[in-house]
Amino acid sequence: MHELILGGARSGKSRLAERLAVESGLPVTYIATCQPRDQEMAERVARHSERRPAEWGLVEEPLALAQVLREQAAPGRCLLVDCLTLWLSNLLLSADSEHWLRERQQLFDCLPSLPGRLIMVSNETGLGVVPMGELSRRFVDESGWLHQQLAAHCDRVVVCIAGLPQTLKGEKV
Repeated sequence: MHELILGGARSGKSRLAERLAVESGLPVTYIATCQPRDQEMAERVARHSERRPAEWGLVEEPLALAQVLREQAAPGRCLLVDCLTLWLSNLLLSADSEHWLRERQQLFDCLPSLPGRLIMVSNETGLGVVPMGELSRRFVDESGWLHQQLAAHCDRVVVCIAGLPQTLKGEKV
């Protein structure tokens, strides 16, 4: 089963994903995409780390997500990716302007054949005003297109608002 959980900042999306991973009863590997670039982000990462069960595996990979998914996916295993928009940001900031396009395609190429359960978390950024800067507009556009493609692929898509999950596709949470 492949799932996409979307939501804004502090919407409850990561907590929901973590709960679903625990409830799966499967061994869990948490795939973290964040590159803490300042103290505030490092503190956020620490808070996420503290609330995860100690028995969960951890892979920190800011760029090569598809490669890690192929390496870690297995029948009877749950992978939790948090979060896709940080992964997107990392790639958009790469000196190689084509890096994002290659990594995105590799992700879509590997998804159909991944065994086990996959829970992906991402920030929904397209509900506000159109950003003023070129990079910000590209980020919002790319994340929107990524979410549309992933939603088409996933068995379940959920959006979290104020800690309340709203199922958009598939079995209700």
